[in-house]
Amino acid sequence: MTQSQMSARVGLFFLLGAALIWVTYEALSGNELKPKNAYELTARFSSLKELKTGDEVRMAGVAVGVVKQARLVDRTAEIVLQIRDTIEVASDSTATIAMSGLLGSNYVSLTLGSPSAPPLAPGSQLRSEDTPDLNTVVSQFGDIGRKVEEALSQFSGALGTDGEDGIMGRINALVDENSTRIAAITTNLETITNKINTGEGTLGKLVNDPQAYDELVSTLTEIRAAADEAKTFVADARGIVDQVKSGEGTLGALLYDGETGDNLKIVAANLRELSEKLNNGNGTLGRLINDDSLFIEAQNAVQKVNRAVDGMADQGPITAVGVAANTLF
Repeated sequence: MTQSQMSARVGLFFLLGAALIWVTYEALSGNELKPKNAYELTARFSSLKELKTGDEVRMAGVAVGVVKQARLVDRTAEIVLQIRDTIEVASDSTATIAMSGLLGSNYVSLTLGSPSAPPLAPGSQLRSEDTPDLNTVVSQFGDIGRKVEEALSQFSGALGTDGEDGIMGRINALVDENSTRIAAITTNLETITNKINTGEGTLGKLVNDPQAYDELVSTLTEIRAAADEAKTFVADARGIVDQVKSGEGTLGALLYDGETGDNLKIVAANLRELSEKLNNGNGTLGRLINDDSLFIEAQNAVQKVNRAVDGMADQGPITAVGVAANTLF
């Protein structure tokens, strides 16, 4: 191996060593951003859930920064986030701790916020929201499983057939005690269904006879029409009653108009007085109704007129006038 080959190998190993040192440095430094290219925000949580320095900060799934520091402040966990200076975080954005899959590491997730919200200034505190982690979810599932198991155990005990305390045991005893009645009921039901299938009885005709069904539907239609007419009649009657109550129309005026009622009383009194006079024979009409002599006199006058007319038929004009005068007077 020549001297130049040895020098090339030494240089290559040196470059590889420098690259490894740089990768190790970046890993140990937690992927921190340079201060001149980032600004800091803080967020507080009740628990960081295994979140550590160097974990990513994502917005809408895109990496926008890293976790610079985790510390305790006023008995709460506070993290310092380094955000790229090209990214603006809205003032109504919310920070949560999320998981990258079941076996992945945690990261800080930021919501986009509303477009009209102003951006946060460097050093501001983000709104935060605690979310359950995998351990909490598993613990809750365990509690639910135990409760379901207890409920199923109680349900199984209630339905148990051992002894007479269980529901199934009581049902079995009830069936045994009433087996004869149940058999009779079953037989009766079978008889009824057979009659219905053969078209016997009203229900059987309705089920099997289309004409009976059509007549029933027609009857129901007529009943419905009659009900509609009754509703219309009731509505009209209600309208008439309302008009009468408001004093409209003749009947309303008679019932609710005092002047009309007084006039009606006067007319009734006059008719009563008139009938009394007629019954007593007062006046011409009363005498015509009650005195027969006026009728007899009128009859005699008519007879005289008839004789005068007969006499004038046999005499001349002058003589006829004389005859009529003698006859009438």
